[in-house]
Amino acid sequence: MAVKFKAILRGEPGVVGGGVKKYYAIAVSSGEHSLLKLSTYISKATTVNKADVLAVLSSLVEFMIIELSDGAIIRLGELGSLRLSLHSKGMDSKEDVNASCIKDATIVFTPGSELKDTLKTLSFEKINETEE
Repeated sequence: MAVKFKAILRGEPGVVGGGVKKYYAIAVSSGEHSLLKLSTYISKATTVNKADVLAVLSSLVEFMIIELSDGAIIRLGELGSLRLSLHSKGMDSKEDVNASCIKDATIVFTPGSELKDTLKTLSFEKINETEE
């Protein structure tokens, strides 16, 4: 199945007023799947019942929060890894950098090799704006 995309008009990043506007392709989502739905899929593909799968995945999220809050990198095998990244204000000297300089923290996901390889085999299909 093909990944659907559409064209949108965007200005140039970082240019005041947007600069020259051009059309870019963006992916169109085909829906969402909840943790409950994924646990149902996993349950049907294994000998583990849905409640146990859901319990393990819920516990995984709880422990990931604890470990990320402690600054750890979480390696999930072929799934990939998660780590924290900080966005801060730039300061003139090393000594001036402190916790108040930090503007935001984000979680960075790096996919494992199997997920990355999937990107090499994708096909794409442009949709009409009326198909959304």
